[in-house]
Amino acid sequence: MSEIRRRRKRRAVQVRWRRACAAAVVWSIAATLLSGCWDRLEIEERAVVLGIGIDKAELSETKKESNITHVDEAFPKPNLPLIRLTVQIAVPGRIPLGPSDAGGGSKPGQKPVWVLNVVGHTIDDAFMNLQQEVADRLFWGHLRVIVISKEVAEMGLTNINEYLRRNPEVRRTTWMVISDGEAGKLMKLVPQLERVPILYLLNTMDHSVQMGKLPNAFAGTYWSGSSAKGMEPFLPYVRLVGNGSIEIAGLAYFRSDKMVGKTEPLEIGAYMGIKGLHAGGYGVMVKIPGTDTSVLYQVTHRTSRIDVLIRNGKPEFHVKVHNEGNLLEKSNEAVQLNRSVIQQIEKALTVDGKKGYEELIRKTQEKGSDIFGFGEYVRAKKPFYWSKHIRTKQNWEDMYKDVEVKLDVSFNIRRIGGKTR
Repeated sequence: MSEIRRRRKRRAVQVRWRRACAAAVVWSIAATLLSGCWDRLEIEERAVVLGIGIDKAELSETKKESNITHVDEAFPKPNLPLIRLTVQIAVPGRIPLGPSDAGGGSKPGQKPVWVLNVVGHTIDDAFMNLQQEVADRLFWGHLRVIVISKEVAEMGLTNINEYLRRNPEVRRTTWMVISDGEAGKLMKLVPQLERVPILYLLNTMDHSVQMGKLPNAFAGTYWSGSSAKGMEPFLPYVRLVGNGSIEIAGLAYFRSDKMVGKTEPLEIGAYMGIKGLHAGGYGVMVKIPGTDTSVLYQVTHRTSRIDVLIRNGKPEFHVKVHNEGNLLEKSNEAVQLNRSVIQQIEKALTVDGKKGYEELIRKTQEKGSDIFGFGEYVRAKKPFYWSKHIRTKQNWEDMYKDVEVKLDVSFNIRRIGGKTR
């Protein structure tokens, strides 16, 4: 009996010891979680960056560069021209919190953002120079829009993307756009519909997506396309118009991180049709055959199907696109829209629409920029062919120029409107 008691006592001691160790571990973890905000950084102590404009610096600006990351000429200069950053930084207490200034917002004469310019050899070098001028630590968590000039985009975005992708504070839902002129001008824009300038540009992008006039083209979308072996990325292409507003002027498409061309605004709709993006927002004028009357047709819904097969040793794509929409306007009231006339309009839309789709594909094939992701269909559905004949992104860029894309485009008119008598 004594041996049994000793064993029970030994097991009881072991159980108490294990419980004590478990409690010690729990309390140790809790102590680290409840130790307070020892590493806190107040929002007023951060320089919140809202928008960035990236341009090529002029020769006269080279003397403005500060010796922050190097001393004079004693460093190996990158084989790239200087870039100029134009940055919008939020001013604490001046950002409006709602429709009125109640509870926050800037007073008359006070600007809600602070616009700064710096130059640098690389994007990181320029931000180092910027931090030297700003007392508070730069914070990228609220960065919403990055505007890059066409001139910089044509030189290549490798350095810019390298820095932004490695920065954990930069959100993948940040908009990246290409500007027709200087990107810095968009940072200095004073819109009439928004008190925070960068939010006007942000709303332009977001609302265009909601209205079916633009596909989502966030920074993360661009980086995914840039990393994929079977497709190339694209970005919205914008320009300033005379009255100080912003126009979406097409899509900028890339090859090897360099901008190689742009689409027309209406061709955005053709791209969305091939990709099967449902929301439709573009209208097109079409002439009724045999008359002088034109009607305005607006797409409301799209569907598409892409099939790939290997023929004569090369990929061949069959793309079927169906569009549905409404007639919004006609130029001649005397023409009656009966079933026969509607069928003629649908036929005219099919003929003209197919030409537009073919022209867009031709333009991208000339530059070897597969923004549609046809190569990804080959990788997914013909993996053995890809592994044997293509393998790399460079090889697909070269092959895409010669692949055959067969289109089957159709249009359907759902509503023709009505009028009161």
